[in-house]
Amino acid sequence: MTSTMVVSILMTLIAASTPLLLAALGELVAEKAGVLNLGVEGMMLCGAVAGFAVAFSTGSTGIGLVAAMAAGVAASMIFAVLALSLMANQVATGLALTIFGIGASSLIGAGFVGRTVTRLQPVFPAALSEHPILRVIFGHDILVYLSFALVAGVSWFLRRTRPGLILRAVGENDASAHAIGYPVVAIRYAAVAFGGALAGLGGAYFSLALTPMWADRLTAGRGWIALALVVFSAWKPGRLLLGAYLFGAVMTLELQAKAAGIGWIAPEMLAMAPYLATIAVLTMMSLGRKTGRLDAPACLGKPFSAS
Repeated sequence: MTSTMVVSILMTLIAASTPLLLAALGELVAEKAGVLNLGVEGMMLCGAVAGFAVAFSTGSTGIGLVAAMAAGVAASMIFAVLALSLMANQVATGLALTIFGIGASSLIGAGFVGRTVTRLQPVFPAALSEHPILRVIFGHDILVYLSFALVAGVSWFLRRTRPGLILRAVGENDASAHAIGYPVVAIRYAAVAFGGALAGLGGAYFSLALTPMWADRLTAGRGWIALALVVFSAWKPGRLLLGAYLFGAVMTLELQAKAAGIGWIAPEMLAMAPYLATIAVLTMMSLGRKTGRLDAPACLGKPFSAS
């Protein structure tokens, strides 16, 4: 295998992992606050179509990214109002949000099918971003570097700051947090909004960076993998980074196998590989001594009423 092939595989790996990392990191923060939002796939699709539509209309991918974050937050607020204010079942509400996102993105994106926009460009100058070897480090767009910064920032926020400790307290014991004066519902609203913004960015990465064109259901179920990654990481940002790149490697192998024209494996089996890996990882964790459920925030998915 030549160095050029290795560099190409690594570039594909990083690109495939970035949207997973963004979406999963947002969901991790929401779950740390005690909110289980299964609507990640729907929020990603809302962000993907909004980002593409705005970027196509304005000619600016930067404005498209802002629109994607806004769409993700707006979709997450639908969930928040129903689950946090009206105390609807969080699992059912999250599933409904995913169905809503699929339908809304199909409707809004119907007029953009097959159209293209300018791909997100690398941050660094061409001398570095197009170098045969150095482009592995310097050849990426802003969202790749932002994803690394967010992992470090979220880890620091949750472990080293007072607001982060309060958010974790709300997720572990909402009644006690409320008793000492913390606004539990407001904190959970903020956490859900943050998760929606990152899910929107993750979705926009598909339509503005990976494949800068619109196609129906562009995220192809990656939101469900992001949800599994949160469990796989045991709600730890650093471990989430490793998990995202592990699953990115599985998807990269799938793409490389298709490109190499491996005939003894059915294309359908290759397409199933990332999702089979998700099921396998969750199964192994559930069989282990320390299951994901034991590491989860104690109030995850439980409704809270200030009264």
